[in-house]
Amino acid sequence: MAYRGRFAPSPTGPLHFGSLVSALASWLDARAHGGAWLVRIEDIDAPRAVPGAAEDILATLARFGLHADEPPVWQSRRIARYQETLEQLKATGLIYPCGCTRKEIADSLLHAHARNTTLAYPGTCRDGLHGKPARAWRLRVPDGQAAVMTFEDRWQGTQTQNLATEVGDFVLKRADGQWAYQLAVVVDDADAGVTHVVRGADLMDSTARQIYLQRCLGVPTPEYLHVPVVTNDQGEKLSKQNGAIALDAETPLEALGAAARYLGLELGSAGHTTPEGFYAAATSAWARRMGVRKTGR
Repeated sequence: MAYRGRFAPSPTGPLHFGSLVSALASWLDARAHGGAWLVRIEDIDAPRAVPGAAEDILATLARFGLHADEPPVWQSRRIARYQETLEQLKATGLIYPCGCTRKEIADSLLHAHARNTTLAYPGTCRDGLHGKPARAWRLRVPDGQAAVMTFEDRWQGTQTQNLATEVGDFVLKRADGQWAYQLAVVVDDADAGVTHVVRGADLMDSTARQIYLQRCLGVPTPEYLHVPVVTNDQGEKLSKQNGAIALDAETPLEALGAAARYLGLELGSAGHTTPEGFYAAATSAWARRMGVRKTGR
């Protein structure tokens, strides 16, 4: 299948250096494979979206020479598709309504921690709401060996997670009516024909859930690559929430060079003079580092 990758920022503020590292890695992987690079605006969590941030992100990507091969996709315009998928899952009996409040779940996890048992959602509403009003929709996860999801990450190596003991039945539609990230990203990637996901390692913990949901929906599982997360001086993930500085679009080569070094790429002198020279050198360096052989679109 022809390579199709994507960069999927959330419009909660301007792009910062951590965002650039993820964007550059996904762009380089697509170019090294001779494939397509897509951009998706993940604005499904309406309360967190900042007005104008999506447009600013797209403008910054363009200023840095990171041009998508197709028009960007906006999650907020795909609500009907998510509802269609939820109805599909309802028909199979794989999901159920949940009436638990956040406090009830937190108390349950606190008691589990005190008993030194699993910290996964305990399945309180699996067999009925017990008089509670429905608040969210959860996907049933299997028990035993069937709950163990293993995948090979192209950067991090073999990863394994037991959904039953580490996660539990997880939310696809939240109590506030917002669509959960896990559902939206799986549907979006499948509909766009995404074959390779390159993103930050902070999202690696959600991969097992996404693979299980892909199997439930009968859609292909992409190959995954999670690059190391950029942190601040306190060791925290660099993010808009902890004051990450917006990228300076007036000096793109400087920031691009720093992002390439963070990814462990050796570019040589050709990668520091012009945008064209940088991207040519960086694509070759990425291909060498990741052992990529160009496959074409």
